[in-house]
Amino acid sequence: MRRGLPWAWGATDPEIDDSYPCADLVPEPAARMVRAVDVAAPAPHVFRWVAQLTQAPYSYDLVDNLGRRSPRTLTPGADALEPGTPFVMIFEVVDVVPGREVTAVGRPGPTRRFGPMACTYRVTPHGAGSRLVARLDLTATRLATPIAWGDLVMMRKQLRTLAACAERTR
Repeated sequence: MRRGLPWAWGATDPEIDDSYPCADLVPEPAARMVRAVDVAAPAPHVFRWVAQLTQAPYSYDLVDNLGRRSPRTLTPGADALEPGTPFVMIFEVVDVVPGREVTAVGRPGPTRRFGPMACTYRVTPHGAGSRLVARLDLTATRLATPIAWGDLVMMRKQLRTLAACAERTR
């Protein structure tokens, strides 16, 4: 897997090299992007914030949420993830390991121009807190590098926002 910007940000070599369920959904991706942050909150609480991605994107709200602010409190029931649940606006959940991991695939309409794509968000205990790792695999060969740069900017903000929310509300 390619390392360095824009392909990886914040992720350790073992996190970059690890196996993720999204890889089984996009077997020959043109791009694999891994982003990660440390979170000073317990993994189960951080996972609740990852589940909030069913409610809003938690990135640059002016750009990707029509100017509406992503909620800064947990939405009751948002962590009841199951296959088919909309996730991060352009994905739908295909698999969940409660409290640890959610994997989603691109919905046909919104992601048509990017080709098949899938993502996995994983939360693991780490020291006194946890690690939040997100991996995105996609097949859009011609668009891989521009998408990787755009994703770097957006997902970096998303992960930092989720971490800040988890730390503030733990």
